Amino acid sequence: MEKSTSSDELTVRNQFDRICKMALKSEVTDYIRHLVYRQRYEILFSEMSKKELDQLFTMDEYNAESHCFQVLGYDIEVKSTLIAEALQTLTEKKRDVILLAYFMGMSDAEIAREMNLVRSTINEHRKRSLELLKKVMEESTDEK
Repeated sequence: MEKSTSSDELTVRNQFDRICKMALKSEVTDYIRHLVYRQRYEILFSEMSKKELDQLFTMDEYNAESHCFQVLGYDIEVKSTLIAEALQTLTEKKRDVILLAYFMGMSDAEIAREMNLVRSTINEHRKRSLELLKKVMEESTDEK
């Protein structure tokens, strides 16, 4: 009887060994598949180009850091405090011309139509406004 018991024990051990070997082989296969997946779809930060890195984040922008001007029904946001302060020193018409021309990308003819003025008047307002802005901004930077 003892021989049959030890024979059964040996059979169970062999079966257990076989199951363990199959499980380990399956784990190796899964691990290699995972490594291939990572190699195909993952990349180190150090290997990324600057363009790819720039796409990974966003910068929050808050209205508290910008100044808003209303011109002919448009809300125009100016992010630079220096420019916003310089624009405040201009008359309303000159400020409107600058904001529409440089922040809304409108031509002199389009601005003239919107403001019911002659195109040459818009051109003069824009030129004089730029000179005044330059002067005010230079004075402001010199003070700091």
